[in-house]
Amino acid sequence: MKRGKRLALLWRAAIAFALAGCDRTPGDVREWTPADHDQPGQPGAQVSARPAGDGADQGLVDLAWQRNCFTCHGSKGRGDGPQGPMVRAPDLTDPAWQDRVTDSYIAETIRKGRNQMPAFDLPDQVVSGLVQRVRASRAR
Repeated sequence: MKRGKRLALLWRAAIAFALAGCDRTPGDVREWTPADHDQPGQPGAQVSARPAGDGADQGLVDLAWQRNCFTCHGSKGRGDGPQGPMVRAPDLTDPAWQDRVTDSYIAETIRKGRNQMPAFDLPDQVVSGLVQRVRASRAR
């Protein structure tokens, strides 16, 4: 068979295949409406993607630590992460350091950065969860 005839046959088969999908009756698929999705409780209200509880979701705090803090501060906050020695990451578990800094200082450092530490744009709940995690890591 010549190339032109094969190409014409392929086109006919493709058109027949595409048209076969058009045999559905209108009842097979209904039209989408906004009611198909969850709606806010009040007109004009926004739906929040954040948890409704007062405290931070511990899973989000752990994820933020792994993605943003672990590389320098390590898993326990001792400054022994893979990049910790190179950037001279402080040991956040050191009692003397913990006594010197306030919670607001730690939160501001997370938000704005300091020295070689970059700023992190994180939700307030996650920042407070990270502050609590740093405080809980204090060496005894």
